[in-house]
Amino acid sequence: MNTIQFKPIYQERVWGGRWLAGKFGRELPRANPVGESWEMVDRPEAQSVCIQTGQTLRELLQQHSAEIMGPLHDPSQPFPILVKWLDCSDRLSLQVHPTTKIAAELGGEPKTECWYLADTTADAALIVGLKHGVTRAQFEQAIEDEALEPLLHRFPVQPGESILLESGRLHAIDAGNLILEIQQNSDTTYRVYDWGRKGLDGKPRQLHVAQSLQSIDFEDFEPAVTPASGEKCESVLAECPQFRIRQQRLVEGDRFGPPKTREPMILSVVEGELSEGESRSVFAAGSNLLLPYAWDGELICKEPCTMLITDRFVDV
Repeated sequence: MNTIQFKPIYQERVWGGRWLAGKFGRELPRANPVGESWEMVDRPEAQSVCIQTGQTLRELLQQHSAEIMGPLHDPSQPFPILVKWLDCSDRLSLQVHPTTKIAAELGGEPKTECWYLADTTADAALIVGLKHGVTRAQFEQAIEDEALEPLLHRFPVQPGESILLESGRLHAIDAGNLILEIQQNSDTTYRVYDWGRKGLDGKPRQLHVAQSLQSIDFEDFEPAVTPASGEKCESVLAECPQFRIRQQRLVEGDRFGPPKTREPMILSVVEGELSEGESRSVFAAGSNLLLPYAWDGELICKEPCTMLITDRFVDV
């Protein structure tokens, strides 16, 4: 079975821009700023469409579940991972995703995600967690006073770094970041603060303060990023119950084939270029591929390449 690639689904966001056009040469909608490109999604409100066949991801899983996901997969279950590019030309809202327990109480979905910083401006930063010693009472008072920023853990970032955000972790992406986000298949986000900003319609965006306060881990102080891996051939960027993400570097002529232990994988090209076997199918930087359980092909490095490999998201 061959690799599977999908058409991107572009999402307009007030904090977005045109970075995906400049970085990856993509043709974007011309109207409002594009903040997200959903690269791989299987949800009722959004379906990735296969470039090769025109089928949706849901249709592919219903018809070829064993070949794509392995013999133990229930074809009625959605694809468990959602892959996005985020163009954060402006700062995002301060937000949180609920844990499994809290999500059940609030009628939402848990969401653990990993951010890989593919590109940054010189002054780029992230906001993740609280400063040491901040209490819930101080946080609630700061919301009323509109003075939250001094309580938040904000730190500079650079390309190649990454950070895992498990459900319950308070976070915001500051301006100047191009991020590959690999996450649980969920779209539940509670905004606790939006810096006084208005949406594309000119109105303040909806906040979810009560739900956020119920979801935030108030013992999560000053988490650190995973540093860029330098010249290492392979390194683990994130590992959690929902998935594992490894970074692998290839040089021209290197080949990448199926793992010894069969399982589906997602391969994200963040630098360089790959081709599928000796064919003319070329996957440039920005590409995200689904490598099925039954994939028996080979990818060849055309120029020095950095890729992320997401696996362990399904039982096999």
